[in-house]
Amino acid sequence: MIDIKQFQDVVVHYKTVFFDAFGVLKNHRGVIAGVEKTFEFLDAHGINYFILTNDASRSPEALAEVYQRYGIEHITADQIVSSGMLARDWLSMKVKDGTLAYLGTEQSAHYIQTAGLGTIPIKDVDLTRLEDIRGVVLLDDEGFSWTHDINKVINLLRKKNMPVILANTDVHYPVSKNDVAVAIGGIANLIEQVSGHHFIRFGKPDAQIFLFGYEKACQQKPVARNEILMVGDTLFTDIIGANKFGMDTVLVLSGNTLPEMAQIRIATTGIIPTYICENILI
Repeated sequence: MIDIKQFQDVVVHYKTVFFDAFGVLKNHRGVIAGVEKTFEFLDAHGINYFILTNDASRSPEALAEVYQRYGIEHITADQIVSSGMLARDWLSMKVKDGTLAYLGTEQSAHYIQTAGLGTIPIKDVDLTRLEDIRGVVLLDDEGFSWTHDINKVINLLRKKNMPVILANTDVHYPVSKNDVAVAIGGIANLIEQVSGHHFIRFGKPDAQIFLFGYEKACQQKPVARNEILMVGDTLFTDIIGANKFGMDTVLVLSGNTLPEMAQIRIATTGIIPTYICENILI
């Protein structure tokens, strides 16, 4: 049997906490009821916190606003570390001008626009006029036609060789207690396989997002890696990524990893969290 701890007994031993978003703080209904008390507890104990998320569907300000609507006022854009921010920084350095085609919502295009580049949704791309298209960015699983626009990306890549940037490596995300939906990372895997291209990927479990978060945390308060706790619901992104970066981890059973599957998944993958908690509620 797995040893399940109470989150408040674990978190008091750390100076900073990195939280995943989906399955930890939010579910298909929105922010999980009672999460605001966890942040009150962290504030009372002087523990810093950041949201380390693969969500590139909207700006950091818009992501923070979701929590603020639920009364968690201390989560601001400064507490958000999004994989979209890493993609934006790469675009700023590597693509000097032109237009990027994207899969996602208009909100998700924020990460291209703030890099100083033009944007065009895939549906509006003319495959006979590709001179100004400098690359493709995959941002979100909504905002486009799955039956038309995924095929269009594949044919665009057949016609012109260009970089493809994936701003969210999540393959799926929970939409109910027992069900998941395909995320943009899953769509990217399909396009990559059919097109034969290799994409530039940003997000957990890659070390770059943990380094970005670590540097951001140190700007607020000096902290060692072993004084940071990463809390996530997925072994293959949150837990293994933080393990490799040298952080302690909590696997919560409120998202992608169902309680009845946790023990067998840990045993078969060899990805071992430092702690296991039902959720982060206090």
